[in-house]
Amino acid sequence: MDEMKSVTADDLAAAREDFFAERANVVAKNAVSSNGITAAARVPEGVAANAMTFDVEVKQGERCNQERSGRCWMFASLNTMRYRAIKKYNLKTFELSQTYPLFWDKLEKSNWFFENILDTLDEPLDGRLVSYLLADPVGDGGQWDMFKSLVKKYGVVPKEAMPETACSRNTREMDSYLTRYLRGAAKRLRESHAAGVAAEDLAEMKKEMMGDVYHLLVTCLGEPPARFDVRLRDKDDKLALSGSFTPQEFFAEAVGMNVDDYVSLISAPTADKPFGHTYTVSRLGNVVEDGGVRYLNLPIERLKECAVAQLREDLPVWFGCDVGQSYLREEGIMDTAALDVDGLFGFEVEGCMNRAERLDYGESLMTHAMVLEGVNLDESGHPTLWKVENSWGADHGRNGFDTLSDPWFDEYVYQVVVDKKHLTDAERATYETEQPTVLAPWDPMGSLARVR
Repeated sequence: MDEMKSVTADDLAAAREDFFAERANVVAKNAVSSNGITAAARVPEGVAANAMTFDVEVKQGERCNQERSGRCWMFASLNTMRYRAIKKYNLKTFELSQTYPLFWDKLEKSNWFFENILDTLDEPLDGRLVSYLLADPVGDGGQWDMFKSLVKKYGVVPKEAMPETACSRNTREMDSYLTRYLRGAAKRLRESHAAGVAAEDLAEMKKEMMGDVYHLLVTCLGEPPARFDVRLRDKDDKLALSGSFTPQEFFAEAVGMNVDDYVSLISAPTADKPFGHTYTVSRLGNVVEDGGVRYLNLPIERLKECAVAQLREDLPVWFGCDVGQSYLREEGIMDTAALDVDGLFGFEVEGCMNRAERLDYGESLMTHAMVLEGVNLDESGHPTLWKVENSWGADHGRNGFDTLSDPWFDEYVYQVVVDKKHLTDAERATYETEQPTVLAPWDPMGSLARVR
């Protein structure tokens, strides 16, 4: 036996002796085994620093709930949009349908998947690329640019015009059966190609498959409305908006947002992504004719500066983060000072890698999208604490709101969406004119916000 390769009895004896020699280790063992790691590592002084009062704050309507779905990116996008309607018409609250974009996203992702399959017919089935395409062809996750594409093509509707269904509240069944159909369809397309079927006939096969996808989605989610009636009453119960609209007309009238003005800023300090340049992700998107995603990579401080500037203009900010890190979920607190995991274990666990190293080694990526709706600033105008609207209902956190400390922002916020007017002239020119570097489909900046 090679003792340098194996765990020996002497190794175990030494580790046991080292562990039980420290009183703190025994206390930690008892606390963690009884209550779990997060509860035992909770720091009350850190929690106390997360008060829900803010220097700059936008006032949102009632909380929304994505329930058992991965639609956080849709909820975050719609929450930034409904705020404009609430403000414009002096509404107490208002909610846009989240089922409506879910329908079109599933349909467009299915078409995107088929186009990728047709583009990779000669790639090996067990190769990394095709395996990646088959892994999760129509999951719930997404990015701001993908939502922007949906809105430009399909508009938005009030929640009453396309309400929730059992399959939108809990998407697992629908996703499972749609994914199975898509994989089976991919098999048919690849086998037909191998048998010599012409490209134009494969395209016709895809059109028929898309018909099946439409049938499945209507069965699960209902038919999206082509036109609907709207009556909105303001806080004084006066009729503020009334009429018949198409989804595109309603977006223009009630939201009135030029979505092309809003750009995605990321902060990925890895060696392969120099700051000050644009990036896209191969094979990532949903609406084929609108293309994929586009990011401008900037230092984290620039993301904060742009977010604060937009909040000062009384507009919320869509952002993406790794929500599972240093997070007291029930209390709605994202704060590196509110949990001391390394102190609990007695060595570096959370602190064993920096931001760039976590991205490089697969420890962190964007998992969840939410909305920044407030910020506290110190004497120099630097942010110290952020107010976050989540999409997990009013029972989560503090009436559906979370707080996010500025050190947590430094570590785990990866993306903000802001009006490009908040960029410098040089940054805006780079975003609009530079040919973006294409990242691999599995790059961490290609992750989709999807946490349930």
